[in-house]
Amino acid sequence: MTSTPGTAPGTPPGGQSRRGRRAGTAAVAALLLAGIPVGAAVSADAGTPKTATGPQGQKLTVSATTGLDPAQQKVRVQGEGYGRTTGIYVALCKDNGDNRVPSPCLGGADMSGGSKTSQWIVPPGDPYEGDLAQAFGPGGTFDVEIEIAQQGDGLDCAEVACSVVTRADHRAAGDRTQDVRIPVAFAGQDPGDGGGEGVDVPAGTVSYKSAADFTTAGKPLDLLLHPDSKKLYVGADNLPDTADVDERGLHVLNPENGTSESWISQAPGSTGALRASAAARIAGPLPGDGVVYNYPLRGVGSCKSGDKAATGVWLAGSTITDIAPGTTPDTVLVAQGATLSEIERATGTATRTLTLPGGTQFAADPERKALWYTDFAAGKLHRVDLASFTVSGSFDLPGGPGAMAGFTETDPATGAVWVGVDRSVLVFDAAGTLVNTLVGKDLARDAAFDAASGRAYVVWQDGGDLSDPANDNNGTLTVYGTEDFAVAAQDLSLPGNHSQAGAASLAVEPGGATVFVTSPAEGKITKLVRQVSPLVTRAPADLTAKEGEEVTLGAEAEGAPEPTVRWQVSTDGAQTWKDVEGATDSALTFTARTAQDGYRYRAEFRNDVGTTRTAAVKLTVTAATGGDTGGDGDASNGSGSTGSDGSTGGDGGTQSSGGSTTGDSGSTGGSGSTGTSGGSTGTSDGSGSTVGGGVAGGTGTSATSGGGSLAATGATVMSVTLAAAGLVGAGVLVHRRARRRTESAL
Repeated sequence: MTSTPGTAPGTPPGGQSRRGRRAGTAAVAALLLAGIPVGAAVSADAGTPKTATGPQGQKLTVSATTGLDPAQQKVRVQGEGYGRTTGIYVALCKDNGDNRVPSPCLGGADMSGGSKTSQWIVPPGDPYEGDLAQAFGPGGTFDVEIEIAQQGDGLDCAEVACSVVTRADHRAAGDRTQDVRIPVAFAGQDPGDGGGEGVDVPAGTVSYKSAADFTTAGKPLDLLLHPDSKKLYVGADNLPDTADVDERGLHVLNPENGTSESWISQAPGSTGALRASAAARIAGPLPGDGVVYNYPLRGVGSCKSGDKAATGVWLAGSTITDIAPGTTPDTVLVAQGATLSEIERATGTATRTLTLPGGTQFAADPERKALWYTDFAAGKLHRVDLASFTVSGSFDLPGGPGAMAGFTETDPATGAVWVGVDRSVLVFDAAGTLVNTLVGKDLARDAAFDAASGRAYVVWQDGGDLSDPANDNNGTLTVYGTEDFAVAAQDLSLPGNHSQAGAASLAVEPGGATVFVTSPAEGKITKLVRQVSPLVTRAPADLTAKEGEEVTLGAEAEGAPEPTVRWQVSTDGAQTWKDVEGATDSALTFTARTAQDGYRYRAEFRNDVGTTRTAAVKLTVTAATGGDTGGDGDASNGSGSTGSDGSTGGDGGTQSSGGSTTGDSGSTGGSGSTGTSGGSTGTSDGSGSTVGGGVAGGTGTSATSGGGSLAATGATVMSVTLAAAGLVGAGVLVHRRARRRTESAL
């Protein structure tokens, strides 16, 4: 592309002087360097310094690529094999991946020769050689220094991947052969490091993160996630920086990974002959699969995945400015400026027509048989009754006539209409009363609704003109509650999403777990996934237990991704904490010992979004008392009954932090307790405990000194008890999958 100074990019060059051309180009190049489309490059392996090879054998070397000073770092950039026919920029830019635009760039274009944030290098004899640009050396070589910083022009290289790049200058925006990228990282950051654990956020905080970028659908204009087939339909135009392929048409993508399942590039034109056509706006889904859509200028088409071409009709009149499903399955509503028509899809015949004072776009509300038509030029919102096809009300749009058009969408759950105007979203209820104004820092470009969660999703798109202080090249996704209009998730920055090449659009998966947002300027669709920091749904409580009693602390939390848990213990009154080894289940079970009296316990839940801990609970351990009898495994039961299976008394019950106790049948209390089973008797001698029973009709006796025995038929198993005690003393934890029992929660 050739640009004449002082004119819009694309204007043919005139007869201005070289000096005038340079001065005008300064402003043009500054804008273009921040946002022109550029393609991919071949990056080298990590290293300092680092070298990469370009598609035509160019060699690019950057002197330092890791541990850079975030405030300012000078780097030496050398190249060879460039400059045969094309000028290049050398700059630090947002790296959008292979065959994507490395844009915008931090610092803009250095037109004064003083800031050194970028360099412009041109072939020898180029008209811009001299004040603005320097010439390549022999063999297409260059050796320059640029000054880069981690942040600038609304970008932060700690949040997005950045590279030192070469790319064709603004006069060859579609030339992909000059693109070479070398990733860089600033101090405290690894190349490509964009993740990490989010901590110190409130429990239950909802946010979204980028999971993938889909770059297989040209320049995306509109989206629809089909409710039946679950396929992602993308209306697209051609992307200039992929000049070898005309990507116009309707693309069908797998929403999981963005792979192309189908591409319908042709539709009938004014003569009925098939031709390559962009898909400007998707009206709605067809049953099972497929969509109805508008293709320029006056085409109404329909197709489904796998079709070779769309079927369609070409309407008379002016250009179609909006489209939506009709009041019957075989019709669609079409806006052609201020003319609203309902037409038959098969023939293009208008069954009903209404002329309004003015307008360009609308939103249909089939549930309430209403349609909302916006006239941004006049500052009016009209309501059309779809039953009578007449205007049933007109309302003022705050902001006055001439406000910048954004979007018009209806909330299917409430019937409210949301209108994007400049940097605001105006919300009218189903009766046409303005109920709220939502203000953003960027342009309101699209909205989508999730009836299941009662959420509205709004994409705010940056203006993209860095000469305006209000612009920074970054868009934003905001989620609102549709009843209280409160922000329902953390705002998500959309780096590089600006409106210079078209408006962004949205599609939301039912339930809101996944959101898709387009960036026409970057030629991509970003898949966003919902995250929720851990929120505790069940917490432990203070607990009192007897020496030797098995206790259980329980806790649960929800979040996305699903949180992991680890238990922690404090032996100094919650002053310091350490992890309980191996305790990573929702229940912490162990045998209470008097040494643990006063210990505090808590569960800590973690996921990628944050960390949430339960409140600390206190364990009180009392000494075991003689004469108690255990009843059927209940540690709090003093009825004197003993279990029939002869299991030990010391661990006879399990006490949970909620105060309830559970246990295995047949456990008995401490020393001196007796139990009977079927007339058999077991007795205890001295300080030892017994387990009742032996066998029916017989007598089993076990004398121990200070700990009890484990017996099923009256036999002593002292060695097992001592072995278990040895494991506990050594700090070894024994786990069973069924009960996750920790013998000592120290």
